[in-house]
Amino acid sequence: MTYDAHIIRRLLTGYLLLIGGLIIFFVVLHYVEYVDDFMDRGATMRDVFLIYYPNYVPEIIKLTSPLALFISAIFLTSRLSQKLELASLQTSGVSLYRLIVPFAATGLVVSIGMFAFNGWVVPQTNQVRLAFEQDYTKDAPRRAEYANIHRINAPGSVLSVNFYERRSKTATSVTLQQFSEEGRLLERIDADRMVWSDSLETWTLISPIIRTFDENGERRRVDMAQLDTTLALGPRDLARVQGDVEAMTITEARDYLQTLQRTAANRTGAALVGYHTKYSYPFANLILVLLAVPLASVRRRGGHAVQLGIGLFVAFAYLAIMKLTEPFGYAEALSPLMTAWLPHMLFAVIAGWFVFRART
Repeated sequence: MTYDAHIIRRLLTGYLLLIGGLIIFFVVLHYVEYVDDFMDRGATMRDVFLIYYPNYVPEIIKLTSPLALFISAIFLTSRLSQKLELASLQTSGVSLYRLIVPFAATGLVVSIGMFAFNGWVVPQTNQVRLAFEQDYTKDAPRRAEYANIHRINAPGSVLSVNFYERRSKTATSVTLQQFSEEGRLLERIDADRMVWSDSLETWTLISPIIRTFDENGERRRVDMAQLDTTLALGPRDLARVQGDVEAMTITEARDYLQTLQRTAANRTGAALVGYHTKYSYPFANLILVLLAVPLASVRRRGGHAVQLGIGLFVAFAYLAIMKLTEPFGYAEALSPLMTAWLPHMLFAVIAGWFVFRART
């Protein structure tokens, strides 16, 4: 038990130090790259360092946590191996499988903690971060305006919008059609504009023309100044940007994707991959720890430098496979669920093989 506590304490200490170092590294690197954008677009240093980067830090922690825990485990195991502490323990009858227990327990606890952190804390800070990037960086996703949108509002009800402006939540040249089960047009509403009311959570149609139809054609026409109506579609359902799911908690993202599927929205691959990644990515912490211990437990010529080099190669191979599979999921050439889990499943098998091959 004393040995386990000693390992856990040293592993977490290295993990936290590496997280801190990586945060500083990423912030400095990001600032150097985007300082011109900040200056050109009028961002003050107070906004950059007291609003933007504090809200960027949780995203950095989310991304670097597996790497930090992996390097910490590699370094600690390599140190124990180089100092012959592992050999001494194994000589006394303690198997490497038993030595992995505190590492695995730490990896599991960090994975569970990061699942909650990634699923509910990071989305809140990402809302501020992404909004800031939209205003002050030229490389931010700019797909905030959409044209020629068609959505299913309800069974038999189709909404068509010529142009939607996300920021003002205003749609222009709006058509709402209601069809019978046989596909016959029953009602059509045409409006110049449609504006969302946050307080009432309703849409206001400006200058709507309401037409009703029967078997013989148009039966009635009503011209109005405006009309308040409740639709199953909200502002988020009409326009989507790349960072939408990043700024949603797991429960919000689930509801959002259900709405996209119900409204027959297209190009949902990226959103689905992002949603499933919220579940899969935290477990990289556990998988990489299970891979690190048997990998670094073998003494190699060159000591810590060689062990660290091997560890970094494995970690970046892991990251490369995740990035290489993502475009297939975005295009839905590969199932988004499989896209999110495939790299982790692959490295879980590799980690299991290394653990199985570990000497007793």
